[in-house]
Amino acid sequence: MSSLLSSLLPSYACGTSRKMVSVEDRYFSLNRALLLTIGLWPYKKSKLARLHLIFFFSILITSVIFQFTTFVTSNCTTDLIIKVLCVACFQICLIIMYNSFYVNAGAMRWLMEQTQCIYNDIKDDNEIAIIEKYGSHAKRCTAMLTIFVVCVICTIIIAPFWQDFCHMILLINQSQAHRLYIRTEYFIDEEKYFYLLFLHMNVAYCIGLLTILATGTMLMVHLLHACGMFSIANYRIQHAMEINTHYTQNVILPYENMIYERLIDAIDMHRKAMMCSKYIITSFEKSFMLLIGFGVLSLSLNMYRIFQIVRVDHNIEEFCILFLFTSCIILYMFLTNFTGQKIIDHNNNIFITVYDIQWYITSLHTQKLILFLLQRKNKVFGLYIGGLFLASLQYFATLTNASISYFTIMYSIE
Repeated sequence: MSSLLSSLLPSYACGTSRKMVSVEDRYFSLNRALLLTIGLWPYKKSKLARLHLIFFFSILITSVIFQFTTFVTSNCTTDLIIKVLCVACFQICLIIMYNSFYVNAGAMRWLMEQTQCIYNDIKDDNEIAIIEKYGSHAKRCTAMLTIFVVCVICTIIIAPFWQDFCHMILLINQSQAHRLYIRTEYFIDEEKYFYLLFLHMNVAYCIGLLTILATGTMLMVHLLHACGMFSIANYRIQHAMEINTHYTQNVILPYENMIYERLIDAIDMHRKAMMCSKYIITSFEKSFMLLIGFGVLSLSLNMYRIFQIVRVDHNIEEFCILFLFTSCIILYMFLTNFTGQKIIDHNNNIFITVYDIQWYITSLHTQKLILFLLQRKNKVFGLYIGGLFLASLQYFATLTNASISYFTIMYSIE
């Protein structure tokens, strides 16, 4: 019987002597570096870190203020409103994310601690391989998005000097007055202090883009780890059913408690995965609601302004900047909803496994436990924002269609 037990549980006892691994160093090292850069790492609370945070947040706020001051010194026309709002709304989204991570620093610490505890409790080598697969996938996604954002930042910095580069290459001896590609009003001579104003605006964009990168990838990594937890729960159910089938055929009754323990472990892991996913949404619910509103508005205005540039203005620098902003908004919406769709799919996979097992050859007590699992399927689980919006690919299509509809309305009014 002992040899049969070892064959049924080939790897559950393995790994008990493995060294303690820090998930922060193993899976969150790049996320930690990004959050430290913008002063939002939740474990860094020194006075210098607070000054760092206040300084960066002040730059973000003042960059938006100096855009709205344009209405003080200029005629408030429809074109001016669109030029200002298409960029200002995008920056407001960045400010919302920066502020939300500062406010929810305690929530991020709790998530890190829960991830560490869950990883420490895993003893099965196959389960360790599952969580490491999702952790490695999260690190690769973070690295690729970091490269993309760095390219965007470089383009934004180079864009105002594009014409100068072209003149140098073509050997055209013609000097042009530098102007910021974004409508602002600093109440000083813009041409005389161009480089100072240019520095302020570009530092604001660098901080903002790093903010959306650091915060977005941090949430994505936690949700991908939740997907790994769902997969572990699925694996535990499959393995318990294999044991159940084997012992039923051989009438080995002492193993029934072992089957219950495996099913209970699976249910517990499923509960923890749902708890962590819900906790993320609950903590950032208000911020996500604001992001949805400003994100859709910014996307519509940016598309309309890009259309104006292509049709009338032919301003290459502004076109490049707005195109990059639009790409960032669409990419952020897509990745957020794609991750939400992954949560839904991984949760559904558990119940697909329960449906597919040979329940009719199990004991009556096991059948009752399976029925308990199936009852949970009656309530759909997903990342509900405000109890109204379910993060999924379908909702991404809804947001995109809404943005296009608003763009169409603005164009028809024109």
